[in-house]
Amino acid sequence: MTVSGVVGVTASKYDTGEQMCPHRLVLEHVTSRWGVLVLIELLDRPYRFSELRRAIGRVSEKMLTQTLQTLERDGLVHRDAKPVIPPRVDYSLTDLGREAAEQVRGLALWTEERMGEVQKAREVYDARKGGSDQG
Repeated sequence: MTVSGVVGVTASKYDTGEQMCPHRLVLEHVTSRWGVLVLIELLDRPYRFSELRRAIGRVSEKMLTQTLQTLERDGLVHRDAKPVIPPRVDYSLTDLGREAAEQVRGLALWTEERMGEVQKAREVYDARKGGSDQG
């Protein structure tokens, strides 16, 4: 049996269909707009908050903070606050986070490699929908 049509993912006691099960929440966190970018960026090296924000670009301070806190809670990101003045906080991946980031990076690379095919499929779809009176 598969969960949400994903081959190889078996149903579990958490698969109620009515509630957000734990593995779906983690999947949501890892594949969120900013989660993906944070994980991929942290694969290279640890970052300070402001460095990470610049590296990712176009993310608000609030959204980056929330994303980092969520990924830290899930055990994917390590926050290292050094007791110095001015305060210094570095973010890095845990071993679990590195595993997740490698998977996400693989998907990101696949997307980049296949974007031409996706674009063609979109054009065919749009042309077909534009020429049809049915929705």
